[in-house]
Amino acid sequence: MGSHSRPGPPNQPSRAMPRVDGDDPLAAYNKRRRPPLDVHRRHRPLHGGGGHLRPDEPRALELWNGFSYEPAGTAANLAEAQRWVNELASGESGDESSPAA
Repeated sequence: MGSHSRPGPPNQPSRAMPRVDGDDPLAAYNKRRRPPLDVHRRHRPLHGGGGHLRPDEPRALELWNGFSYEPAGTAANLAEAQRWVNELASGESGDESSPAA
């Protein structure tokens, strides 16, 4: 096995990091301010473990503030947490700082 390659078709750009505009003088700064994999909201189990395990246990909700994730509230279960995470993507909520619970 010779060279390292990413999985997927060779004719598609990587989806891990969005492209950076070379003409923008603040491109490097803006790139550092983006959340990992452009995930602005995420949830974590309160008692550790995998996110898909124990779907009836509470979840901590976290919101990207431009530098790191900060606590934004709690959700009673996995379904509520997933609904809160997907609100931003679907545009249902105008106020992105309001937690679900």
